[in-house]
Amino acid sequence: MSRMLFYNGTVITMEEPFCAQAVLTEEGVIRAVGTFEDVRAAAGEGEMRLVDLQGHTLMPGFIDPHSHFTACANATMQVDLGEAECFEDVIRLIREFIEREQIPAGQWVRASGYDHNRLREGRHPDRTVLDQAAPEHLLMVSHQSGHMGAFNTRALKALGVDGHTEPPQGGMIAVEDGEPTGYMEENAFLQYIQKAPMPSPEAFLEAYRKAQKLYASYGITTVQEGMMSAPLGPLYQLLLHSGILELDLVAYVDMEAGDELKRQFADHIGTYKDHMKIGGYKMFLDGSPQGRTAWLREPYLPAEGVAAPTEGAAAPAEGAAAPAKDCGYPTLTDAAVKSNILRAERDQMQLLAHCNGDAACEQYLREYAAALAELPDHTPGDIRPVMIHAQLLGLDQLERVKALGIIPSFFLAHVYHWGGIHLKNLGQKRAERISPAHSALEHGIRFTLHQDAPVIRPDMMETVWCAVNRLTRNGVLLGVKERISVEDALRAVTINGAYQYFEEDKKGSIAPGKLADFVILERNPLEADPMDLRTIRVMATIKEGKCIYRAGGIAG
Repeated sequence: MSRMLFYNGTVITMEEPFCAQAVLTEEGVIRAVGTFEDVRAAAGEGEMRLVDLQGHTLMPGFIDPHSHFTACANATMQVDLGEAECFEDVIRLIREFIEREQIPAGQWVRASGYDHNRLREGRHPDRTVLDQAAPEHLLMVSHQSGHMGAFNTRALKALGVDGHTEPPQGGMIAVEDGEPTGYMEENAFLQYIQKAPMPSPEAFLEAYRKAQKLYASYGITTVQEGMMSAPLGPLYQLLLHSGILELDLVAYVDMEAGDELKRQFADHIGTYKDHMKIGGYKMFLDGSPQGRTAWLREPYLPAEGVAAPTEGAAAPAEGAAAPAKDCGYPTLTDAAVKSNILRAERDQMQLLAHCNGDAACEQYLREYAAALAELPDHTPGDIRPVMIHAQLLGLDQLERVKALGIIPSFFLAHVYHWGGIHLKNLGQKRAERISPAHSALEHGIRFTLHQDAPVIRPDMMETVWCAVNRLTRNGVLLGVKERISVEDALRAVTINGAYQYFEEDKKGSIAPGKLADFVILERNPLEADPMDLRTIRVMATIKEGKCIYRAGGIAG
């Protein structure tokens, strides 16, 4: 049925007026919004499907401002270590996976989702632990942040890593007594996981289906591939050829592989084809705060009871000033950051920069200003550059964020998931200022909120809950001054997300002429108790008028 009239519920438009009673759509596009009587009159005669909301709430579909679609798909084919509380759990979960999946000896096994901060041992598993888990397989495990991990002895040998292997710039290979421990960080870990063979195309297609269903189950209608490296090119060709993609997907290409990927996907640059577009470039400036690799202006507090590797220091980016002791480290030189910015500006391609620590944020801001000084014809913010995560973005840096037209995309759910870890690593004062959303609003800065899936689930309502309440896992209020309203949190995952993607004319709000991308929520988040926001269920997700997820309870 090409025409649908949604009624008998609350419609949150994210426009003025903010609420309505009914919405009329036709051929996947919104035609009318308003009172039931007005919309029914606008519909006129002709065949039309009536969709009874049964008192539920209709909103614009959630827009994912940053995640890793392929990594989410990949996670469905890996051992899930998210619930591991000790090394014994890690070993058991991996062994059970190998047995359940009947993986032959000598094959690669992947596991992900452990967090050393939550393991009883308080450290990363090394090859001695992983050898117990999979003595006859090649095993790699990824930290929940995705910025570090470890390999067992068989995997290290297959990858050609020994005690003399030099880490790449901006990475670290841990060595003890002249032998690799199996643990790696940042560019080293990212480099070696890409050398491991990938699953079959058929397995990846099924994994993409599962990942798409996961996003849709949380009300998301536009997703992101936050780092499209060269090996992902054939996978995306396969995905597009399969025709299974229903969500809109925005991909950001690795700067190093940018020209080749742009050639392969020339028809997708800046415009959707088969539900995918190339949105711009991506670069990493530092690492993870919970992993103590994010680059800070002031040192981390001393780690409690965790012994650092005796050898295997991180290799700083060549030509970069050495960071202060235990401040994390940069992954790119100032010259490389500036060069990437100049390239993005000249190509008129949006640039996403991963910046967690305030020193990384400072590098981005400093080099962006320097680049624009060489481009007098370019206006700040013309390519809507994004600062991904911006965990420790300093309040003193917000004026320059505004002046340069940079959009921070806050990983605000860190407050809940790792707030206690940040208190230990950073101290009370700095931990309270992570993801300074309210301060950004005071400076008139438009921002978005994301989950960095698969780091955590792409649960938008949980992120809204985190932004409004700012509570840690232990119920500690972390940064009361940085709490924001429900309305502002919803803007960050709808209309602001659309703006980040240059799509505010088509998405992010419910208005005539925009796409019929909707999420139907069990209850109205504007009227719910703030503490109950994350319990509000997604009842259905609709993409361009087509229901792509249904939890039940919606008549039609």
